[in-house]
Amino acid sequence: MAGSLNKVLLIGRLGADPEIKQMVNGKSIARFSLATSNTWKDKNTGERKEKTEWHRVVIFNEGLVNVVQQYVKKGAQVYIEGQLSTRKWTDEKSGQDKYSTEIVLQGFNSTFTILSAKNSQSTSIQDNTETKSSLPNENSSSSNDLDDEIPF
Repeated sequence: MAGSLNKVLLIGRLGADPEIKQMVNGKSIARFSLATSNTWKDKNTGERKEKTEWHRVVIFNEGLVNVVQQYVKKGAQVYIEGQLSTRKWTDEKSGQDKYSTEIVLQGFNSTFTILSAKNSQSTSIQDNTETKSSLPNENSSSSNDLDDEIPF
């Protein structure tokens, strides 16, 4: 369907150390839970309220998995850009269908930035081939030169 977009942007803190797993094909993936919070003031009591949402994040990009494995621990604050994905499977014990919604960071159009982490400096990793390919070519003439030659 043309004109659709599946993009998730989050800033939050890890609730536990990331889990790194080896897949059957030999590649690694990283999984972690990311907490985001909304705060507001209750109109009736004037009391400050807070609601925390937990997001499941899965990283399939090998380079990002290595960064997560080396530098990210429980409590680290990160910024991510990825896609929302829902998996479906059948529970072997009950035979019922189960669903899991996750934010997935894959090969391109994914961003992972460490905003604060223990024992590390701020690190930004971006894998966005679309942005890289849309940068102007250094050897091409500027667009201002073309405007001067248009006859109308």
